[in-house]
Amino acid sequence: MTKQELRAPDAFQLYGAEASDWLMKRRQLIGTAVAVLIVGGLIAALVQYFSNRSEERAAKQLGQALEVLTRPVVVTNEQLQPMEGEQAPFKSDKEKDEAIVKSLTDFRAGHKGTEAAATAALPLGKAEYRLGNHDGALAAFGEFIKEARKDDPLMASAYEGQGYAHEAKGQLDQALEAFKGMAKVESGEFLQGMGLYHQARILVAQGKKDEAAQILADLKASQTNTAAGRLATERLAVLAAQGVKVPEPKTPPATAQTQDAG
Repeated sequence: MTKQELRAPDAFQLYGAEASDWLMKRRQLIGTAVAVLIVGGLIAALVQYFSNRSEERAAKQLGQALEVLTRPVVVTNEQLQPMEGEQAPFKSDKEKDEAIVKSLTDFRAGHKGTEAAATAALPLGKAEYRLGNHDGALAAFGEFIKEARKDDPLMASAYEGQGYAHEAKGQLDQALEAFKGMAKVESGEFLQGMGLYHQARILVAQGKKDEAAQILADLKASQTNTAAGRLATERLAVLAAQGVKVPEPKTPPATAQTQDAG
């Protein structure tokens, strides 16, 4: 390499000089862009912060709205005197459910879009169902299913309530679909297998007893130690007494062993 070549700037120096010149000319523009990014990030953080605060406030107020569930119902002819700081007991279950509906409806209206409002839809739906307002129950259960997290452990209960409400309206096809939805979500130990059991019940009501018997036989084989398994055994006995042939379970042995072990 010649001395002239050594004295000449190399490629990195040239690129560095060009970059420096470019930065100097565009310093104001770059500063503005960085500022926009910083402000944008700050806004996002503030939105998240206030969103979390909103959720926190909603959760606390949900607890207050649900206090109505803890108030007792008078079970005797004697008028119970509330203790200091307590509200008087309800005179009937109907009065209590009406109070639940009002409390949770007002709460949901004031906290739309929050997880707490979605959670409140479930006890609201159950109270509506007990009052015989099946359309209101369906609306509330549907909103819970739509708004709550898909992995919410109460999702199975919402599908079950939806199925019951459709069944009460005589909408057996819709009830069957709701119970199918129930069977697809995590139901926990308490409701394990109940989605399938409810499907069998609806099929019996539709006159599809052979199809129901197959579901019940599978349920009996795969979940012997659950409430659903025991109910399936009892209903199979009823179907057998009615002349329905009890089929062999289609559930693979490995699945049955897994369910028993769980």
